[in-house]
Amino acid sequence: MTLKRAAAFAALFLFTLTGFAQAQDVTLTSPDGQVELSGTLLGFDGEFYRLETVYGELTVDGSGVNCEGPACPNLQDFVAELSISGSATMGSVLMPALIEGFALRHGFRTERTSIGPTRFTYSLFNESSGKLAAEFQFRVTNTDEGFADLLANEADIVMALREIRPGERQRAREAGMGDMTQANRSRVLSLDAVVPIVSASNPVRSISPRQLAEVFAGRITNWVDLGGPDAPIDLHMLGADTGLGQAVEDQVLKPVNLSLSDTVLHHARGADLAQTVSKHPFAIGIASYAETGNAQVLTLKGTCGFSLQAARRTIKTEDYPLTAPMFLYIPARRLPKVGRDFLGYTRGPSAQILIRRAGFVDQAPEEVSIADQGNRFANAITTAGPEISLEELQRMTRTLTGMARLTTSFRFEAGSIRLDAQSRSNVQQLARALEIGKYDARRILFVGFSDGDGAAKANRDIALRRAEAVQRAVIAAAETANLDRLSLGVDAFGEALPMACDDSEWGRQANRRVEVWVR
Repeated sequence: MTLKRAAAFAALFLFTLTGFAQAQDVTLTSPDGQVELSGTLLGFDGEFYRLETVYGELTVDGSGVNCEGPACPNLQDFVAELSISGSATMGSVLMPALIEGFALRHGFRTERTSIGPTRFTYSLFNESSGKLAAEFQFRVTNTDEGFADLLANEADIVMALREIRPGERQRAREAGMGDMTQANRSRVLSLDAVVPIVSASNPVRSISPRQLAEVFAGRITNWVDLGGPDAPIDLHMLGADTGLGQAVEDQVLKPVNLSLSDTVLHHARGADLAQTVSKHPFAIGIASYAETGNAQVLTLKGTCGFSLQAARRTIKTEDYPLTAPMFLYIPARRLPKVGRDFLGYTRGPSAQILIRRAGFVDQAPEEVSIADQGNRFANAITTAGPEISLEELQRMTRTLTGMARLTTSFRFEAGSIRLDAQSRSNVQQLARALEIGKYDARRILFVGFSDGDGAAKANRDIALRRAEAVQRAVIAAAETANLDRLSLGVDAFGEALPMACDDSEWGRQANRRVEVWVR
């Protein structure tokens, strides 16, 4: 085969990646026998071969070639394989529940096989024929290990409790896996939160974000400084290499330039952490909202009187400031059809029900009537400064009366106009709802709010621009929606409806948001 002909043949291939298989040499030959390509078989998804060749890594349509070699798959009894690695919090409960639900809906029977302390496989059999159709191979460790497996080409999907780091993102791009921050490369599967926990016998019931940071930095060492007994504070959290441990560093300590104390006792599992804290009256831990066990969750308080309790609704809206989205990262490779079907299933309403039943926070939008938000409006009146006039509060009330707030909110990365990870996922979610006509014949209003740092008029202008930016992003993502069937609008009320105190970065971050209201 000449180099020119080989180059022409290679140009017909899609430069994407596929499934996961044992690497052996094979030869792919065109039906007329005029063109052949040899290389190491990296994977076959039932439709496409993935080869490492002298031309680089190529994906070849299996319908147009014949495969020769010991690694060539059995096309009639093909078994799809999907390798999933990362967070044990997600892999131990949430993902198995979703696979069971997916199998039930698509006519598969499941069989789980444990391979070791960190590995297990879900086998899916066709109910009608009894044949093995797919294997989901799990390695449950932590987020760092998941990304390491991805970069080593040993995982098709990463389960992560944090966003991909810049270094990991760069290495993935260099390996041909695409930009892992794009909408089609990452998605928020469900929501979690970082919550402080104590024993039910501990009299302390609230703590400020600043105090929480100072406790875990070793600045506050006695419960008496938190309104509790005169006793030393014992610190507990998950390992620093876990996604939740890294979320503590990013969301609790870094905003106030503090470092984690070396007296912290680290735990391998969230259940062990919660159990230990619940049994020791002088212990405090930072845990996953989904894994608090019998421990008491502390309310986050502010000096201005606001308090924020971690609950399903406050986590879903990100009103609770220490939210922790649970991600799936998918490289730019073609997954087997059963894998693509599974990922599609995770976005649907059936999956959202399973996510709630598993103890996590789903992403199904809910409507909260204005009657259920009396405390928010009471706080707005109580905390209104001299720059927030009665007329502005009345305008806000008139505008929103008769509408309901969606739990789908939009917030921005600290010091940036870029939407945060959960909000980028919310753009896609709301866009899909518009495409299927969920809000046809209704009015949707994107309402911008700000923190109170600066002049009220400038804050309202900034909030309005953010609301307009969110509306543009949703419209751009809703490519097939008929926008003539509904009414879209924007408004802003600046600092008129705060969620938290403005005396901390956590509070200001919670106050900078775009809400979605519907009528």
